[in-house]
Amino acid sequence: MILLRFLIISICVMYIIRSLVRLFLPMLFQSMVNKAQQQHNYSQQRYGQQRPQQPDNRIKVDHMPPAKKSSIPDNEGDFIDYEEVK
Repeated sequence: MILLRFLIISICVMYIIRSLVRLFLPMLFQSMVNKAQQQHNYSQQRYGQQRPQQPDNRIKVDHMPPAKKSSIPDNEGDFIDYEEVK
């Protein structure tokens, strides 16, 4: 009897929580998206006017990292000879 009552209450609580999540989660995400869009628009207005526009057909590279050399030469490696067993 106690187990049955616990199961019924648990199912009802889970159903209520699921219904509330379906209602409030989209509103929460929508407010987060709106906030991110406002911040993006603000940053575009603030910093977009300060940068000079480059022509579309040119590419500018600000920084090129140095080439990484490996510590192991190419002629050395982890090669293990094996013999075929019949």
